[in-house]
Amino acid sequence: MTGIIILAAGSSSRLGSPKQNLVYKGKTLLQRAVDTALASICEPVIVVLGANSEAIRPAIENSGVTIIQNDNWKEGMASSIRAGIGQLQNVSPDIKSVILMLCDQPFIDTYLLNMLIMAKSKHGIITSAYNETVGPPVLFDAIYFNDLLSLKGVEGAKLVIQKYPDMVTEIPFPPGSIDIDTVEDYEKL
Repeated sequence: MTGIIILAAGSSSRLGSPKQNLVYKGKTLLQRAVDTALASICEPVIVVLGANSEAIRPAIENSGVTIIQNDNWKEGMASSIRAGIGQLQNVSPDIKSVILMLCDQPFIDTYLLNMLIMAKSKHGIITSAYNETVGPPVLFDAIYFNDLLSLKGVEGAKLVIQKYPDMVTEIPFPPGSIDIDTVEDYEKL
């Protein structure tokens, strides 16, 4: 069983308003991420909120996902990863792997999420590849949970990927390079 953690706790400081609530093709970015995760073969789906959660939560409250509040969101992405992994282990102690996903990559689809799972083999880290790098969404086997739980500050999961280069499989995902961080990014979208 593979769970999904959608990281959506950031303050969207470069954008100036919660990017989670930006509308693309009739849905907010966070609703799109939640719907995509729920349509995949993954369960459970956990959403980590932090900054602006009172403005973001209503859009996904009745969607069937587990929503957790990361009160330490100012620390950086590591705190959201730790909160999500901790919750995942509580609700699904036998979980075998997790996909870490962001809500600001509008072209993530169910096919990609399911491909990450199907590509899992002896290599316990399956990354998306774009722009000559790797990044989210990323699948981690449960053997890497302690590494994820030990992340600090602004460190993201890329640190764990770099620590185990021989355990990484890449799935090409060129549209993964499109994420929404600024007003200009949103206008291009």
